[in-house]
Amino acid sequence: MQSRPPLPPFTLQSATEKVRLAEDAWNSRDPERVSLVYTEDTTWRNRAEFPVGRAAVRQFLQRKWLIELDYRLIKELWAFTDNRIAVRFAYEWRDDSRQWYRSYGNENWEFNSQGLMVRRFASINDLPIPERERKFHWPLGRRPDDHPGLSGLGL
Repeated sequence: MQSRPPLPPFTLQSATEKVRLAEDAWNSRDPERVSLVYTEDTTWRNRAEFPVGRAAVRQFLQRKWLIELDYRLIKELWAFTDNRIAVRFAYEWRDDSRQWYRSYGNENWEFNSQGLMVRRFASINDLPIPERERKFHWPLGRRPDDHPGLSGLGL
């Protein structure tokens, strides 16, 4: 069976690493890459959608990044236990009319012993923002190590 370290039980260090790896994957905007961190039978709640299974997650992400253009995400560890992690996040994106948004949310993750995510629950709110209020300006892709996180940005 496939393994995705770091593996549970999580420590502060391994949970923080798991969160950054998830952020990096999502910032790739590659549905295939992102979907591989979930079990074949993963279950999600994302806003009002409830994808079940890796294939459904991949389709969801393909649709997402056709709508959410110039997507840049920051995740931050909130809490963890043996095989669960809670994060808060914010991401900025624009639609095809060039309206910018900052989306704020929280996620709860549950992992199997191989480090694959079995369940993901996400609650997300979108805030339209003027372009001048954007805070995420790095080139598309991975957030640079020296770029502030959510707390550093006052978010």
